[in-house]
Amino acid sequence: MTAALDTLRTVFGYESFRGDQEQIVEQVIGGGDAVVLMPTGGGKSLCYQIPALVRDGCAIVVSPLIALMADQVGALRQLGVNAAYLNSTQDPQERAEVQRAYLAGELDLIYIAPEGLSRQWTRDFLSRGTIALLAIDEAHCVSQWGHDFRPDYLALGELAELWPDVPRIALTATATDLTHQEITERLHLQNARHFVASFDRPNISYRIEAKDRLQQQLLSFIRTEGFDGDVPLTGIVYALSRKSVENIAAFLSRNGIDAMPYHAGMDSRTRERTLRRFLREDGVVVVATIAFGMGIDKPDVRFVAHVDLPKSVEGYYQETGRAGRDGLPSVAWMAYGLADVVQQRRMIDMSDGDQTHKMAQSRLLDAMLALCETADCRRVQLLRYFGQEIAPCGNCDTCLNPPATWDGTVAAQKVLSTVWRLDREFDGQRYGAGHLTDILLGKENARIAQFGHDRLSTYGIGTELDANGWKSVVRQLIAQGHLAPQGEYGVLTLTAAARDVLSGRVTVSFREEAKRVRASGGRSKRVATELSGEEGLLFEALRTWRYAVAQEADAPAYTVFSNKTLEAIAQVRPTNVDELLTVSGVGEAKAAKYGEAVIDVIADFDSL
Repeated sequence: MTAALDTLRTVFGYESFRGDQEQIVEQVIGGGDAVVLMPTGGGKSLCYQIPALVRDGCAIVVSPLIALMADQVGALRQLGVNAAYLNSTQDPQERAEVQRAYLAGELDLIYIAPEGLSRQWTRDFLSRGTIALLAIDEAHCVSQWGHDFRPDYLALGELAELWPDVPRIALTATATDLTHQEITERLHLQNARHFVASFDRPNISYRIEAKDRLQQQLLSFIRTEGFDGDVPLTGIVYALSRKSVENIAAFLSRNGIDAMPYHAGMDSRTRERTLRRFLREDGVVVVATIAFGMGIDKPDVRFVAHVDLPKSVEGYYQETGRAGRDGLPSVAWMAYGLADVVQQRRMIDMSDGDQTHKMAQSRLLDAMLALCETADCRRVQLLRYFGQEIAPCGNCDTCLNPPATWDGTVAAQKVLSTVWRLDREFDGQRYGAGHLTDILLGKENARIAQFGHDRLSTYGIGTELDANGWKSVVRQLIAQGHLAPQGEYGVLTLTAAARDVLSGRVTVSFREEAKRVRASGGRSKRVATELSGEEGLLFEALRTWRYAVAQEADAPAYTVFSNKTLEAIAQVRPTNVDELLTVSGVGEAKAAKYGEAVIDVIADFDSL
């Protein structure tokens, strides 16, 4: 048995590696560098934690997640691993103790934020100890084109020259070819081995629908998918603005959902309380900006909802990936509308970046729109963005309820002609979707009369669709690249591609608005479906015990044992600690710490 496999079994309680884990671990143990692209829940942490325990010295783990370091370290200590962190939340005495332990060679891993590692004092201090390896987590933060860019990550490339003999491993749960290339170049990992796993998360059902009374849509979704019977499930709702976060959290709370807001404008103590409740309790819904969630290891998040259009497919994938880390059915739901597109375009146009940057951001948005408006499998479209091909999944909204498509060439020509005639006949006047819709429907209002737009040849020629239908047409024309919002007010202009549609050289197909569907298999469940009868009851007894232990230790429940491990214990029903050690997820440290208590829970249950 190799040292890596022995560590996997005795410390972490797993019988075998998954996917590329073993090759990655052996690469780093042997002193080589690695770049690892692996989906959330794929076991990235083990790829540096096991080498940290096998190699001499202490692993330096670069993590941008100061608020989560204590929980990350606490979870490792539960396994008997000597871990610590250094960050700005510690008082001088705590920092001094960590520094002493590091220099004495008593630590296996130490977590440090990139901002801390960019300081010369920190680098000089770490150089006084023995460094086993350098792990750069959330490595996509180095990408200036990415969704979570952190400037201090750019300085991490210097560590290759500072510690040339120390193996380095960069890890991320999402990266396009461009981001992958940036990680490699900026972190000076050109000689590293690269490991790219499938990004598919088959347990997540992706669903996207048009906005129509957004708050009621969200509430309906949560009431349908956010409960297991009468028991509320854990979820995250993402919004772009702080005001939206607060309004939506308040709305959900008024309607009986245990929802809390989280954004950077709140004081740190409130944010910390929210995060602690989310990690330690079941059934909590956090409404947050995208700053929330990266690195959170909570396995039983059953749904992630977006009430605003994400800026990129990478961001969307990263955020939805926080659902279902335990492999059980979960849902990624989003509602978006034309106003989202206009807002995103306006933000790009008004940004401080140069033209190259704005064009890159526009391409990211175009890809996100294509995902929203596709009539094909969402998962196929999503993974294709990352350069991976799969068959249709059968578990997204477009697979479960394939949207009909219709020949929208004439409708498209009516919209595009209206835009063209306003520009040509009224001295360059440009308007948004609402005004175009009013013209096509022949609405009589003061604005149309004031500007004489009722004299347009397209006035009143669009009565075959209602206002929502025309807004859908405009939205899809933008997604297909025939219209482009511009300026502060998002007025619509023709693109070069629109000419071929107007001339009839190109036909246009649109998707009909799909009916709302539920995830396959019905509502998401907190427990595996095969647990029933006595096994299910024993599982609940073990969960009750785990909750009490976690409360006493002031730690998230999953750091004691995961749901999967409790399910396996309920099925195996061990009668002694040696039998407990055969259960996946039970290592020697946890067996020594909790083994007798678990056996007592089982014995008490059997005596009933």
